[in-house]
Amino acid sequence: MATMNAPTMERRHLPERRAAVREGTTAMSGIDYAAMALLIIGGLNWAMVGLFDVDVVATLFGPGSPASRVVYVVVGLAALYSIYTAIKMSRHHPH
Repeated sequence: MATMNAPTMERRHLPERRAAVREGTTAMSGIDYAAMALLIIGGLNWAMVGLFDVDVVATLFGPGSPASRVVYVVVGLAALYSIYTAIKMSRHHPH
């Protein structure tokens, strides 16, 4: 009867997605984190352009290159997704 004296583990109370939805908030998904990271990268790139006239994306991938354009489009899509998320969140939180 080895299981009789087995130590019991307390169940820790971690925030669960279901509880967050009931309270009116939702946990961030992977795509939310990715969009946030892309917006930070894009914002820092624009800060570099404004402060030092250095476009890091163009420096890394070449000005006007297909890779640079892809980076700009992906950052723009992240911005559009974040607008959608902000609108969705504002509908869930009446003021």
